[in-house]
Formats: sequence, structure tokens, C-alpha cells
Amino acid sequence: MSETYYKLHPVSALINFVKGLKELIVPFLVVFGVNLFRDGGISSMFNQGWQGLLPVLIGSVVLVFVLVAGIIKWKRFVYWFEDGELRIEYGLFVKKKRYIPFDRIQSLNYTEGIFHRPLGLVKVKVETAGSGKAGQAEAELTAISREDADRIERKMEEAKRGIWREAEENPDIAVVEEPQLEEKKETKTLYRMTMKELLVLATTSGGIGVVLSATAVFFSQFSELIPYDAIYEEVMLFLRFGYLIVALVIFMGLLIAWVISVILTIFANYHFTIQTDEEHIYLTRGLLEKKKVSVPFKRVQGIKISQNPLRELFGYATVTVESAGGSIGDKDEKIRLFPLAKKSAILPVLNELFPEMEWEAELTKAPKRSVHFYYRLDLIWLVPLIAAIGYFFYPYGLFALLILPIIILLGVWQHRTAGYALSGKQLTMQFRGISKHTSYMMKRRIQAVDITQSFFQRRRSLASIQATIKSGMMGAVARIDHMEKEDASRILAWYEPSDQKSADHEKRQPELFSG
Repeated sequence: MSETYYKLHPVSALINFVKGLKELIVPFLVVFGVNLFRDGGISSMFNQGWQGLLPVLIGSVVLVFVLVAGIIKWKRFVYWFEDGELRIEYGLFVKKKRYIPFDRIQSLNYTEGIFHRPLGLVKVKVETAGSGKAGQAEAELTAISREDADRIERKMEEAKRGIWREAEENPDIAVVEEPQLEEKKETKTLYRMTMKELLVLATTSGGIGVVLSATAVFFSQFSELIPYDAIYEEVMLFLRFGYLIVALVIFMGLLIAWVISVILTIFANYHFTIQTDEEHIYLTRGLLEKKKVSVPFKRVQGIKISQNPLRELFGYATVTVESAGGSIGDKDEKIRLFPLAKKSAILPVLNELFPEMEWEAELTKAPKRSVHFYYRLDLIWLVPLIAAIGYFFYPYGLFALLILPIIILLGVWQHRTAGYALSGKQLTMQFRGISKHTSYMMKRRIQAVDITQSFFQRRRSLASIQATIKSGMMGAVARIDHMEKEDASRILAWYEPSDQKSADHEKRQPELFSG
């Protein structure tokens, strides 16, 4: 039993205070926004005596309360090591304890924010197989020193090698408080993102949508305070300057949002590095806030390579790790093994990380007779819509007819992309929406294989194939549509875990593909 209790660094109190302030931003802006739109603006608050200053007084009390709460949270938070577990205790009025066995800990993820880096501190997120709900870790140590973080890692290695169990079974063995262990496993750097790749990633990331949606959410908080009538009058007056000026202003607004998204992407992925040892992959990234996430090889369920049309044209791709729990961020975002890199540079690294997998397998493509299945459903509902637009907005509505060849060409493109490959114990599936995705899955990691047939597919001896692997809360799915019925049977037979089940599968085939 350990008698040493460890505390967080005092800067944790400040970090807790800042977190509390983030949650109060919207209420504070609403309170002061109301006064901003009143006659006299905020200055009118100081002309009404103590009643006018009531919002300021209440806000000050709330700020003091948040500060005190942050200090108390830091003072009451302790952790220690006992019986092969990381034990945590926190809370003032209601004490809470959390015991996490070291052998259940899958990874320790480090984050260095603007408060951590000057003091040589890190935030540690403890990930277990049961964590990953909405991106939440099993436990979080807000701010500890690098030495303390290394101590946790050493204790975890001890437990996983059974040192503490040996001490229990053999009382004569002396166990010192800080045992001298073998040197830390040497890591090997496999890849470091270049500035060129970072700029390509930032300029083609599509982050402008995130910026615009965040702006919309922000203004939605003040919808009741915004004078829509006055804004409408100003907009109508502005439209008199002509459509060219209006289009130019809209373009400038979108350009500013795009520049912001580029800057945010560069900050988030700066100095992206892939390192590895015998058991883990280590991903490091970030400029202002440096993050390091470790991905155990045993938790990797599959790999997905994605290319949007622009990146595919220039040979760039994004690689995502489908992992059983855990995330690189606080919102359960997927772990990107490569945010962006040339495909020719990606494959050698993947071969070194996962030598048992085949990355350039020859695909079995969708049959030619299934090509019209990829676009005809879209045409069924689009044709009446396009006809209505052409009729009510004639003659300009006739331009909607241009959508039809685009839909057909997209369907043909999807048909040419779809395919699969079986290579020993590996299933490779390639498909496309707009972007092309190629999923690589080992048989032992696949949770389920589903085969579906519509009435029209059955008439043409076609079927859709879907494979599911464990990833996050919902799992990750790879699906290829309108393949040969025999291909579906082949994948099902390959997935069967035993010869007996394969025989049962053959008996079920007539039922599966019958009317």
C-alpha cells in the first residue's frame, strides 16, 4: 500500500477558474448585451445608482464563487497508487473516489496548454477500454509535472508486468517506493509533417464550414436582442448599390472565414509527428496547445484512407485510425494517423506500422450491369423537382437540367470506385460518396458482416455488403453497394469462424438470396 498522496500543481486552480469562465461567457454577454441595446448603452447602468450596478455586483459575486470553487477543487483533489490501481479522491461536501486498475489503462494522453508549457506541466487523460463516451476520459489530471506523469507511466508498466502481484505473493520481496526500472522504451520517429503538407491541409480542410456554423450558433444565443427590423432596412438600403457590390462583400466575408479556418488548422496540426515503440503509436501535434495521444496497437480495429476529389487529383490522402475507444480531442473526434500526406509517403509508414496488412490489394469491382443502380434513385426524386423548377422559374429554371448529367456522372464515378478484396485474414473495401474511402480490416476485428438485397437487386443477382468494426460509441461502417451476389456469398463464407458454421452458411444461402 502506498502512503504517498500526490496533488495537482497549483496552476490547476487557475485552469479550473478559466474553465468556469468559458461556461459563463454566454450569460455574461447576454446580460451586458441587454444593457448595450438600451438607451444610453452600458454607461446608463452607472447613472441609476446601486440598482443599475446590480448586474455588475451579481457578476462579481459569480466570478469570486467560480474562483473559490476552482481553488477548492484543486485543494481537495489527490491521487495515489495502491494494489496495482490509480486511485483518485476529490470533492468537498460529497467526496468521490475512483479506482482505476493499471492493467485496464490503455493509454495516457498528454496535453500542454498555454498555462502548462511555461511551467513544464502536462494535462494527463487516462483512457481505458470503457472510456470514450462523448470523448470523455476515464480520469483527468489537470496539471502535473512531467516527472509525476512519468511516475504514473512507470507504475502502469509495473502493474502490467505483475510486479505488485509478485510482492503480494512473496512477502519476503522488498518493494521500494520508487523502484529502479529498465530504461524507458525507445521511440522511433516515422513521420513529421512538412510545412508544405500543413499548408495544403489548412487550405483544403473545409474548416470554413466549422467557422460559419460556430458564428451562427454564437449569434443564435442573442436572437432576441438583435434588432432584425433595423438590420433588414440596412440590408435593403445596401442592396441598392447593386448585386456586384453585394457579391463582393459576401465573397470578402467568406474569404475572412476561410483565412480564420486556415489559421486554426495550422495551429491545431503544427509539427505533427508520428512515433512508435513496440506497443504504441504516439501522435503529437499543436502550436499553442500541444497534444500527445498514444494509440496501443492492440486497440487498432482498422485503418481508413480518405481522399476528397481535389486531394485525390494531387495524390494526397488522410488516414484515420479506427480505435476501440479513446479520441484525440474532447469531442470524440477520430484519431488521424495522417492529417494529410502524399499517398506515396503514407504507404511505407503503414507497411512499417502494420506489416501483416496488405495495402495495395487488387480489388474486385462492381459488375457493369449495376451502374444504373448508383444514380436511378436520385433521378426518381430529382426529375419531378427539376420539372417544377423549370416550369415556375422559366426560362432560368431550365438551368436546373444541368443537375441531371452531374448526378449520372457521380453515379458512374461511384460505380467505378466500388470494390473489395480478400487477402488471407484481411478485408479491404473501397467506396465513394463524394470522397473516396478505402477501409482495411482484419477478420478478428470485424464485429459483423451484413448482406442486404432490395427487390430490384434480387432480380439482377446483386447485393450490398456492410462490415462493422468497433470504433468509438457507434462503431465504424464500411459499405459497398450493388455487388455480385456471389461476392456477398464469398465474403460471408470468409467471415465464418469455423468449418461447421461455413457448412451452415451454405445451407442458408438459398434462403438469403431467395424471394
